[in-house]
Amino acid sequence: MPRYRALFRTPEFTPLFLTGAAHTAAQTVAGLGLATLVLRATGSPFLSALALFGPSLAQLLGATTLLSAADRLPPRAALSGIALFFALGTAVLAIPALPTWAVFVILLAEGLAASLGGGVRHGLLNEILPREEYLLGRSVTNMATGACQIGGFATGGLLIALLSPRGTVLAGAGLYLAAALTARLGLGARPPRAAGRPSVAETWRTNGRLWAVPARRRAYLALWVPNGLIVGCESLFVPYAPERAGLLFACGALGMLAGDTVVGRFVPARLRGRIRFPLQALLAAPFLLFALDPGLPLALVLVTVSAVGYGASLLHQEVLMALVPEELGGHALGLHTSGMLALQGVSAALAGTLAQYTSPRTGMVLLAAASLTVTFLLARTTKKSAEPGTVNLVPRSPVL
Repeated sequence: MPRYRALFRTPEFTPLFLTGAAHTAAQTVAGLGLATLVLRATGSPFLSALALFGPSLAQLLGATTLLSAADRLPPRAALSGIALFFALGTAVLAIPALPTWAVFVILLAEGLAASLGGGVRHGLLNEILPREEYLLGRSVTNMATGACQIGGFATGGLLIALLSPRGTVLAGAGLYLAAALTARLGLGARPPRAAGRPSVAETWRTNGRLWAVPARRRAYLALWVPNGLIVGCESLFVPYAPERAGLLFACGALGMLAGDTVVGRFVPARLRGRIRFPLQALLAAPFLLFALDPGLPLALVLVTVSAVGYGASLLHQEVLMALVPEELGGHALGLHTSGMLALQGVSAALAGTLAQYTSPRTGMVLLAAASLTVTFLLARTTKKSAEPGTVNLVPRSPVL
């Protein structure tokens, strides 16, 4: 059975791991502070949800224009530069009396940069680790994401209470700066994975060829839609329980950490194909119980149990990477990340709209029902197509 300790003996894995962890912590701390600022300034659940998850909407634009650069830029320079851009942009967000429209312009720019950063980071991970260790590597990075979200949201809530939302945003900017320094000083100077100049035309061409294969298309939809809808539910935590939102987010991160640990470390290959859709259904089912207006203790349990289902993403990623040639790993993973985050942004906007006209609780229930429906339809379509259930049975495509 593979062990996490071996990963950290792999050259460059540790600095890449730490760079991603610092970026996640910065995102959670700054996002919670900014969402609170926007809610206090506007009183709008829609704008609050959009401030927390709205930058993900820009991922869609980035995925259609910038993504070819993910395999055509030196990874170290790209990751350190993007993190530095986030540090500067987030510091600007803390300026007093900054107009709301300016806040969202900056978030749009950060979302575009993030669409490229995800492809570079995950492509580099795929390059650093042998193929047989990729699932374990993604597991440990996802676990770090969960742990940093727990700490980030808890710290963000504490900073909001002790300092101010604006000071919390500045703390996030400092964490982004730490990510930039870690990437610059810790990673080696690797060349780009692919030759040629990045361009919008190349981005469109490769996206189209990745999307053209039905098995890859199903993998992308499974990675994007059900999870995105549940993130829409989570985007309503601030208007649902303004004083306890950090605790709800932390419990969700704890559940995600548990799910990724179990899937990455203990689930044998022969069971992965069988459980990926049932595990994904677990994401949505607990949120249906919010229709009963649970008290805070039960709500925390439901959110924790739901987030265990995020472990299914590791299994869908494993299938996807088995169907993608290695030289396009960064682009393929960037498309996955950008599409996933774009759907999260769309879902956050939809959730905010539903909450605006009904209630946060009703918005959560409706989005959870939609997520469960999509998971069922994808599972049924995959079964009919007789797609192999495990990566061991899915050969890596030599060509697109």
